[in-house]
Amino acid sequence: MKHLDITVKGKIQGVFYRASTKAVADQLGVRGTIKNEPGGDVVIEAEGEPAMLEMFLDWCNEGPQDAEVTAVETNEGELKNYRNFEVLKRGLSK
Repeated sequence: MKHLDITVKGKIQGVFYRASTKAVADQLGVRGTIKNEPGGDVVIEAEGEPAMLEMFLDWCNEGPQDAEVTAVETNEGELKNYRNFEVLKRGLSK
């Protein structure tokens, strides 16, 4: 089990990026959270098996059809043992 803090940059708000990412996370068994940041980035905390996280990251680099991802930054973090993958409303803290 591994934890990744992921920041996705580009034209990714208003294109169903969060909802699409949740669907992919659920399919892959990845748990965590995703939320929009005021500056336009999307921040994801993801936990899962390394192989599943790799596939999840591949998805994050593509996004849904109308997304234009310009960069994906990842850092390993401490496991938080999420139970599922949740879309958070902007402005809510962890």
